[in-house]
Amino acid sequence: MQRAPDRVTLAVFLTVAVLAGGNAVGVRFSNRELDPLWGAAVRFGAASLLLLAVMAVRRLEFPRGRALAGAILFGVLNFGVTFALAYYALVHIHAGLGQTILSLVPLATLLLAVAQGLERFRLMAAVGTVFATAGVAVISHAPLEGGVPVLSLLAILGSVLAFAEATVLVRLLPKVHAVTMNAVGMTAASVLLFGGSLVAGDTWRLPDRAATWWALAYLVVAGSVLTFVLFLFVVHRWDASRAAYVFVVIPVVTILVSAWLDDEPLTASLLIGTPLILTGVYLGALRKPPARERAA
Repeated sequence: MQRAPDRVTLAVFLTVAVLAGGNAVGVRFSNRELDPLWGAAVRFGAASLLLLAVMAVRRLEFPRGRALAGAILFGVLNFGVTFALAYYALVHIHAGLGQTILSLVPLATLLLAVAQGLERFRLMAAVGTVFATAGVAVISHAPLEGGVPVLSLLAILGSVLAFAEATVLVRLLPKVHAVTMNAVGMTAASVLLFGGSLVAGDTWRLPDRAATWWALAYLVVAGSVLTFVLFLFVVHRWDASRAAYVFVVIPVVTILVSAWLDDEPLTASLLIGTPLILTGVYLGALRKPPARERAA
């Protein structure tokens, strides 16, 4: 069943885009001092502790049985597998190309949701993804030609699929409070990321620079706790493929934040790419389906 976006959900959707848009800049600051997987492990480890504390204060029930297994699976996919693959891929792939490929999450989410019987295929969602991906490519100047390591390309595509499948799973698994789902999920992912960091030979150390501490604080509180709790709020109220369209809005926010905090230059491509992205988001996520489509 298609759900028309209401004002509250739309406001939360835009809030998620703004908060997540700062994540890439925060990771950029973090990576200047900390090894990538170690930084990711610290980020989600701290976020999981914060969410577990919120659970305790609010006396939220800890999931059991199938709900617990579902929350762990969601976390392993959404935080562990996704970020491990993305960090590996971005060592060798230009950030613009990686960003462009990640904008395919809505299309992957739609196809996975259709394959698992959760949604009907929507032509406008596919058309919207094409517009949005073209806009991200224009903005990021993604180098779509040239040599790209096969393993890195497979890793970023795997990250797309992990993001998408995790979003679909939220609608298929037993419903769990958003705070609880993320607390359990991030805890499970942290174990995976700490293990990956150990295998990769990362140096386990705390940052010395104030800028790195500020970046980690943002990534933990705003970029992890608030972003993913609010994202689950949207997923519970919209179809999974519509909620996933936040991934094509995030790059616009990232570029603006990066220009403000990291002196990244703004170019004419932003003026060309942004309307394409907004058109894609409207067609795929915000456009109200025709009456016959809603009836179906």
